Amino acid sequence: MTATETRPAAKERWRAQWAELFTEVVTSGLCTGCAGCVVSCPHDVLGYDDQKGIYRPFHLEDELGPGDCGHGQRGCTSCTRACPRFRSWETEADTYLFGREREPDEMAGVAKDIFLARATDPEMHETGQDGGLVSAILLWCLENDRIDAALVSALEGDGTTWKAIPALARTREEILATAGSRYTYSANTLAYAEAVEAGNERLALVGMGCQASVPGIMRARKAGKPGRRLGLSIGLLCSKTFDDAIFDELLEAKYGLARKDIKKMNIKGVLQIWMHDGSYHEVPLKESHAWTREGCKMCPDFAAEHADISTGGIGAFNDWTLTLVRTDAGREVIDGMRRDGVIETRPGDDDPGAIALLRKLSIVSRRRWPDQAVAAPKIGVPPPKPRAG
Repeated sequence: MTATETRPAAKERWRAQWAELFTEVVTSGLCTGCAGCVVSCPHDVLGYDDQKGIYRPFHLEDELGPGDCGHGQRGCTSCTRACPRFRSWETEADTYLFGREREPDEMAGVAKDIFLARATDPEMHETGQDGGLVSAILLWCLENDRIDAALVSALEGDGTTWKAIPALARTREEILATAGSRYTYSANTLAYAEAVEAGNERLALVGMGCQASVPGIMRARKAGKPGRRLGLSIGLLCSKTFDDAIFDELLEAKYGLARKDIKKMNIKGVLQIWMHDGSYHEVPLKESHAWTREGCKMCPDFAAEHADISTGGIGAFNDWTLTLVRTDAGREVIDGMRRDGVIETRPGDDDPGAIALLRKLSIVSRRRWPDQAVAAPKIGVPPPKPRAG
């Protein structure tokens, strides 16, 4: 056998550009609106439409129309390298982050540890969602010089519109001001430009699975500076988000709950709503289905499988967060927080219902992935049980 015959085959050069992304993801239904492509574009020719439930990137230049890009024709591939739904995204991110692909029975993705956690700081605990863990992580990382800033979501203006927008958190006050969940969509990655302009180089990203996969896939595919700067990814367990229209068309029209009067929201089998007047209301989730955001309808990632740390308030305990540590970087942060006493933890087995629900909801989400796309996200997914009768 000759040396030529034994030499490993050269890796195929990455050539895919906006034209392929537009066809295969943006207009096919796979696009989640994460805005990773927008953030990674070195030529600033991609915009983002978050009006009227669209939440999608678009090409700004008139040249070649919306479905092609002159920079892409000349060799720029940044947008496809940054997309966590383009082609073999799951296996590439798995291999880069974990050194292996997930096993067929790992419905919630690869994880090193799973436990329940909450902040020990009373203000973090009270202000944050389900025990304030994410807020505590961000503050600990800032105070221990792990990050310069975090890309998060905030409520627009004085908060009365309940429109979620990307925001930058660089202080304890900003972390507390942006704590809590919105359940409408914000492409938190879009705070990246503001962060860099302010001189911040080490960034944490907080977002649902679609966004939490962006840093890992950027680094796996060598998408440039954004991937290197986004050094910590904190994922939020997420079945779906809603269009902003749900406030007027359902919550106010049917239940008389004006968005300006809403204080806090959560999902625990029902849509939970607390009002500024002290009242509490529950809305059945089945009534909200009509307002599911388009970008969520084919998303297979409930468990934020490519985050460093994945978190969610599912299970029996309202003030504890189910937490999955996935990477060495995530474990280092959690170990440091435990050592410093800023969080308290308990075994995941204390809430077996939460573990079971994690698997169930992960399966439900994976079933949404279309058969015509790459197979990996649906590998191992059991078929639905036949309905009785």
